[in-house]
Amino acid sequence: MSSQALLKRFDIVADQSANIPSIRRLVVDLAVRGKLLGIEELDVDVQEMLRRISSRTDELALSGAIKKLKPLSKIDNDEVPAAYLAHCTFARLGNIANLQKGLTGIQSSMSGEFPLVVTAAERGTCDHFDFDGAAAIIPLVSSTGHGNASINRLHYQDGKFALGTILCAVFPFDEQLVSARFLYEYLTAFKEELLVSKMIGTANVTLTLAKIAEVPVPIIAPAVQRRVDELMALCDQLEAAQQERERRRDRLAGASLQRLNQPAADTTPEAQRDHARFHLQNLPRLTTRPEHIKALRQLLVNLAVVGKLAQPEPNDEPAKVLLKKVWAEKKNRGLLKPVKERREGNIDLTVNSLPAGWVWTTFESFATEIATGPFGSALHQSDYIDGGIPLVNPSHMIDGRIVANPKISVTDETAKGLASYRMKSGDVVVARRGEVGRAAIVTDAEAGWLCGTGSFFVSFHDEIDRQFVILLLRSDAVRRYLAGEAVGTTMVNLNHGILKRIPLALPPAGEQHRIVAKVDELMALCDQLESQLTISQIDSHRLLGAVLDGALGIVRVPMDSEVGISPSSILDSDLQMEKASRFMTTNPAMNVDQFMECIDDLGGSALPDRLLKQTGLGGDVEAFYDLLRAARDSGKVTAPLGGGEIVRRHSNAD
Repeated sequence: MSSQALLKRFDIVADQSANIPSIRRLVVDLAVRGKLLGIEELDVDVQEMLRRISSRTDELALSGAIKKLKPLSKIDNDEVPAAYLAHCTFARLGNIANLQKGLTGIQSSMSGEFPLVVTAAERGTCDHFDFDGAAAIIPLVSSTGHGNASINRLHYQDGKFALGTILCAVFPFDEQLVSARFLYEYLTAFKEELLVSKMIGTANVTLTLAKIAEVPVPIIAPAVQRRVDELMALCDQLEAAQQERERRRDRLAGASLQRLNQPAADTTPEAQRDHARFHLQNLPRLTTRPEHIKALRQLLVNLAVVGKLAQPEPNDEPAKVLLKKVWAEKKNRGLLKPVKERREGNIDLTVNSLPAGWVWTTFESFATEIATGPFGSALHQSDYIDGGIPLVNPSHMIDGRIVANPKISVTDETAKGLASYRMKSGDVVVARRGEVGRAAIVTDAEAGWLCGTGSFFVSFHDEIDRQFVILLLRSDAVRRYLAGEAVGTTMVNLNHGILKRIPLALPPAGEQHRIVAKVDELMALCDQLESQLTISQIDSHRLLGAVLDGALGIVRVPMDSEVGISPSSILDSDLQMEKASRFMTTNPAMNVDQFMECIDDLGGSALPDRLLKQTGLGGDVEAFYDLLRAARDSGKVTAPLGGGEIVRRHSNAD
């Protein structure tokens, strides 16, 4: 496969913004290996470039513009990628460029007409400038801190600009021979190897100017650098176009969801159906990123709790009758009398009218009992043990389920003193602090566990669908209400009274079940859409990798008898992951070879959860680990690449 393959499929591989850095790196790689221009197009010999740069630095030093350069050590072969040794001459960055630390304190700077370059992606502004010229900008501090070495991004800046004191500007000594833009692109492409690896420190991880000066950079002809600049400018345009496309898509998707979620007061049912039809017909165009699907999921919840997803049935017992049953149960159990039923006008929900059989009410009216977890005086940090009876706090409520932390538990003896806080199967535990609307259902497995200090636990009449309760609490209307009523600044807190007063619309019991079933069905479709989106992104990434391998003269060769996925096999499949469904639950992996083939199919996305699904062993973790151990013992597993692949060049590659 030649580099022309990239151009033929450029619309596909460049459609994903995540692929653009790889395209940029390809351009840099081709430039360093002499593949961008023919020999006849090179304008200055490398040795002549080095001589002229050295002469220029001497002139600058004599004039006092820079300090006399300190001698830097000779570059060893192991400091340069092996693939570049035969193609290019390298020099220390400090020998070809002037390194200047920023002069402006970011926090104390005053806004003004000049750009202020900081570590963030967006520029600030400043009332003065520190430098005038084109430079590659390198952060001098770790992006993450806390002992971790990392650099999120470099910058390219030209003209007059101010620079934060925690960044370094790299100005070529001779701008006619060395392009600051090329230095920026090269250092960005290899920032982990060239810059992050040189960061030092334990708590505060930093990069010194002396370390930056030691970085080896390629010396390539100015004509090649100009071609790189041109291609990078096209990448900039592509990136800007993608960003504008996504902004427009977001606005369209947001407006479409808004019309469904909060229709205007004069919207007719026919118009509402037209809005829904438009959104569904354009769903592939409106859902191209995970956050789009997240918004779609939330829309489904919001529509569900106002009766827009399931049709009422004439035989359903009205919700008013269900409320009377709830009140009767509360009376029989000697609980507080129910509050008065509230009028429709007092309820703040985004719905013009209720479906037949529904009723306006409050959380207190349709819950049998609401209880708050123990306060600090009843339970102390010192009471916690590992492996006892669990307590359920907000952090243990995940997607409507309880995921306990064995270290947040108490002894049987302590639990006896907290008997009034024991939960039973069918209760709903609700977060009292932190994220409002967070809740989970207590199943038989969690019956007898304790409500934690940061939670409520609520019991309901048997006919109330607990999953519908979770939907209510997840709806935007209820979350808005809770956020508006909550107290606290550092951490949002709810009290018993706020929870009792939640306004809501209650459907008949039969319709609750149908709503939950419909939401489950639609959420499963969202899961499929999310999977297709992930696969599409992986396809695009793998296709780019395959094309780049071909453009760079690299072929992936399976070891021994293992069969890997070559670039041509990816391309010939018309970008479809035909193998992705080979081993499903109906045909799980039964031996190491099948297991290895699943890894091959997934390629760089062989994450544990995807691998479990791919092998069809998602529900049989023990079998999964048995295969993993066997593969480990055989020495054949090299995930995530899969197939024990090695990188080998074509025999005729130069």
